[in-house]
Order: sequence, then C-alpha cells, then structure tokens
Amino acid sequence: MHLINRTLDELAPGDSAELRRLITADDLYVFAVASGNYNPMHLTDSDLDGDGTTERVAPGMFIASLISGVLGTQLPGAGTLYLQQSLDFHARAHAGEELICQVTVREKLADGRVRLDTTVRRASDDVLVLSGQALVQAPREKIDLPDVEVPGLIVQRHRHFEALMARTRDLPAMPTAVVCPDDPNSLGGAVLAAREGIITPILLGQTALIRAAAAELGEDISAFELIDVPGSDEAAAVLACTLVREGKAAAVMKGHLHTDDLLRPMLDKTNGLRIGRRFTHVFVMDVPGQPEPVMVTDAAINIAPDLATKVDICQNAIDLALALDLEPRVGVLSAVETVNPAIQSSIDAALLSKMAERGQIKGGQVDGPLAMDNAVDMSAARTKGLKGGVAGRANILVVPDLDAGNMLAKQLTFISHAESAGLVLGARVPVILNSRSDSPISRLASCAVAALHHTNTQGRR
Repeated sequence: MHLINRTLDELAPGDSAELRRLITADDLYVFAVASGNYNPMHLTDSDLDGDGTTERVAPGMFIASLISGVLGTQLPGAGTLYLQQSLDFHARAHAGEELICQVTVREKLADGRVRLDTTVRRASDDVLVLSGQALVQAPREKIDLPDVEVPGLIVQRHRHFEALMARTRDLPAMPTAVVCPDDPNSLGGAVLAAREGIITPILLGQTALIRAAAAELGEDISAFELIDVPGSDEAAAVLACTLVREGKAAAVMKGHLHTDDLLRPMLDKTNGLRIGRRFTHVFVMDVPGQPEPVMVTDAAINIAPDLATKVDICQNAIDLALALDLEPRVGVLSAVETVNPAIQSSIDAALLSKMAERGQIKGGQVDGPLAMDNAVDMSAARTKGLKGGVAGRANILVVPDLDAGNMLAKQLTFISHAESAGLVLGARVPVILNSRSDSPISRLASCAVAALHHTNTQGRR
C-alpha cells in the first residue's frame, strides 16, 4: 500500500475522500475477536429477532471504523490523530453488502484542528447508514510511504463445508448402510448426520454392541433400522454390499472396523461393488483462507500407485469435483516441476497431463509435474514461468504415493487448521470413511459430500 498524506496546509473546506468496502462474514468474525463483541446478531445466519430476515448485522462500531480507515490513509492520511467523533446510526448493514464511507473537510480551526463531515451509505440503494462529524489533529509534515505492509489475517472458519452442507438441505436423506457402528464415535457420526437430515442410517452389526454404544451416548436409535449381523465385521460389510446391489442403500459408511475388512467384500468380482475402476480415496479439505475446497488424493488406499492407478485416481477426483460444482484443476505433484528421468513421479505426472490432453482422462484440466508451491501459489507459478489453467490454481492435488498424501493431508489439518471429508470412490456408491479423531463438522461434511456425489452422478452411471 502506498500512503501519501495531505498536510494541514494542503487541506481546504470541501476536500473529500471515500472508501468502498464489501462486508464479509469473515470481517464480522475478525471484529468479534478484536472487540470481544460476540453478539450472535452479528455472527449467525439465523433469524434471532423474529423480523423474518437472517442476521449477520454489521456492528455499528465496525461500520464506524471505516471512517478511521479513510482518515488514517487518505484524508488527511498518515499522521492524523483522532480527537472526537460523533455518530448517528440510521439503518443497518449486513454481510454481503457494499458500503461507501466518505469524509469531507468542513472547516479548519485556528489551532490546527480540522472538522470533517462523515457518512457511510449502502452502495446498492444509497441509503444513509451512518452520519456524524470527526475532529482530528491534521499532520503538519508530509509523509510518503511507498510500501506499507501489514500481516494478513486468516479466519479459521470452514465456510466451504458450511456451504456444502447447506446444499444437502433440499435433498432427500440418503439411505446409508453403516457398518459396525458399535462404538460412540462411529455411531455418533451417523446419528449426527441423520439429525441434520443428510442420511437415513441402516445400522449393521451386533445389535447388543450397537445398543450399548447408543446408551453410552444417551441417544435414542429406535427410529433407525437395525440389522443384527452376528460374527465377523466382514460379514456386516458383505451385507452392506447386498443392500447396495438391492437398491436399499445409496452409500456405505465405515463404523468401528478396519478399513480392509470394510473394503474387501466390495472388491469381490461377483458380489462386490466394482464398476471397472480402482478404488481410490479422496480427502476434500476446507483449508481456512483458500477460495475453494482442496482435494488430496490418494492418501489412504493405494500405497504406491502405478500409472494406470493414477489415471483412476485422477478420474475419480474429477468426477467428485464436478458433483460438487467445482471446476476440476488437477495438479499432479512431484518434487520438481520439470520432467526428471530419475524421479518417477515426474514422469507419471507428465504422462497423466498428456493423457488428459488426448481425452484419456475426461472432465477437467490436468497438469504436471508441479511442485507443491507452484501448484497452489500463483506467484510461485509465475516465478517458474508456468502457464495454463492449473499452475498456481490447482484444487485437486494428486500425490506420488500414500506417504506423501497422508503427510500432506495431516499437515493441512494440524498446521493449517483444515477440516477434511473422506470418501472412497470407484465403487458403485460412495464409501464414507471417518477417523476416530474426526470433528463433528468433518463427519457431517463427509456425509454431505457423499450425498452430493450420489445425487449428481446417478444420471452418469
């Protein structure tokens, strides 16, 4: 930011400056943390006051703070000191609305003080939101700062998952075979998703253990279908496959059993859920500060995928992105962004890129090899001279192997405060994989992603 002030001698009555600002929900969260004002009228989408409209009302002092922004950066600018401010509020402003803040020099006083008229209006209809007067001590020395930087702020809010879950509210609850939900974590995730109307659970496993888990949770599961499957966990997974083939279940959800036991029956060539592609895992991640969800694949199933497996990894992820109404931009990761015969991942990446170019991978852009920095950061991509629609903008990250994918996903979760939704794709229906450490929003998001995938891919099967 380049700051040039206007000194006391340069000011004259009638001089004016303005600032336009689009209010975002993140602005209101930042203001709440900075001010300590956690009034839910400013932070929720609910109708708390019964006036028929949702809230997200911008706090009055947040709106008033725009005045100080104009005074401190434009008129008079750097070096200005506040002395007084009167405020009259005339209308409300909400997140999503653009405001125009204007200050105008009213008079210069003999002692070097300056009085200014201050207004804030809504840009959409010119309604006056705030009016008042400011009294400031104007700077006497010229200040010219060509490169002013302040630290950026990232709000740790998972708005992408909130939006995905909102999209499921108009969908019918998805019948879901929940395999062995006989501990509080796995059963709790299914109950939570059912309460939100995302799934209708069909609970498969040893009924005594499932009821004991429900009792521990203090949950009533009498409204859910409960099918007793004595014996091994794998037997419950076999029954889940049967329910899918019979059209009674549109998804499968992992409970308290090993992933191998869940997936093994699905891979059976006769009675499983194969559709001709390899099973692959995708993490859909809501990373604070990113403009859209980021997918990491494969981080849970294919340990050291060969080229043919990576083709299916790419295609499954592209299909999921399309089901979520995202533009698929696949960055195939390696340690470098140039093809190196000594680095197999760079060779695979180049081949995948060419295969997409020739239509062997469909529905999205694929580029590689890309290093992590120039896959997701536009300035890094430009520094390396990379062009095209993917470099710097990748939203699907195809990793070289499971080690890399698992590390990347956990770094995003525990260092960048991301939440993740986990699915297995390539089967007849989406398979929801949750971890015992998953948060409630992660469990709900996994179910929401599965529901959107199921709804938006039925016609393409």
